[in-house]
Amino acid sequence: MVDRLPRLLLHAEGAAVAAAAIAVYFHADYPWWLLVALALAPDLSMAGYLRGPRLGAACYDAVHTYAPPVVVAAIGVLADADAAIQVGLIWIAHIGVDRMLGYGLKYPSRFKDTHLQRV
Repeated sequence: MVDRLPRLLLHAEGAAVAAAAIAVYFHADYPWWLLVALALAPDLSMAGYLRGPRLGAACYDAVHTYAPPVVVAAIGVLADADAAIQVGLIWIAHIGVDRMLGYGLKYPSRFKDTHLQRV
C-alpha cells in the first residue's frame, strides 16, 4: 500500500482540484454550456503527436500543467474579466479530471508514458 500511496494521492489531488474548479465555476453562475463546449479543448494539444512523440509530449505538457490556466484565471480576477476566469476554471477542471483518471504529463518516449503511470 505504501508504494501506491503517492499515486493515489495524486489521483485524489486531481479530483479535488477538478471539483473545486467546477464548484467555483457554478458558484459564479457561469454558463454550463461553455463548460461543456470547452471541457475537452486542451486535448487539441495532442495534435503535436502528428509531428512525433517529442513535439507531441512538449505540446501536451505545456497545456496540461496547472501554471498557464492559473495565470489566465488570476489575470481574469485582477482585470475583472469573466471570460478569462471562465476559461481558466474550465482548463483547471480539465487537468484535474485528467489527473484523477491517471493521465499525467507525457514523457517524449511514448504517449502512454506519463509521470503518474503507464496508461
